[in-house]
Amino acid sequence: IDKLMNEARRLAAEYRRATGKTLAISGEIAVSDAIHLLGLQPAPAEAEGYDAVRLVDGQAQRLQIKARAVFDDTRRPHRLGQLKLDKPWDAALLVLMDENYEPVEIHEASRAALEAALAEATPNKRGTVSVGRFRMVGRCLWSRDGVTDDAPSR
Repeated sequence: IDKLMNEARRLAAEYRRATGKTLAISGEIAVSDAIHLLGLQPAPAEAEGYDAVRLVDGQAQRLQIKARAVFDDTRRPHRLGQLKLDKPWDAALLVLMDENYEPVEIHEASRAALEAALAEATPNKRGTVSVGRFRMVGRCLWSRDGVTDDAPSR
């Protein structure tokens, strides 16, 4: 799987450089990266609304994983794909990637914090949140430079 993910990264980056368009593959790469880097368990194949599971004090936390590749040439605010608010999950992870689809940071936000952020947005009928807002209501769990937040999840 690691070899395939590395090849997928390379192809997605090469495709973007050649065409200026992105391949819809960042989500799959992000799930693989989060599971590997944070020591999570993949969600069961039949799971709806979440991508991975983390055990905390013997309790399973269901984690929805979102991805955003950030390219230097974009000026508009980055938004995440729609959060699955009608499905069961406990927290969301945001995997930020560079132009080569390599992970830069992984942030976590609780479902309650994200629902509050969505309720504040006007109008927000799609269930989407900006990368900046996600980072404000969450915390950094992992970064490639080793800097993370020590605060408990909000």
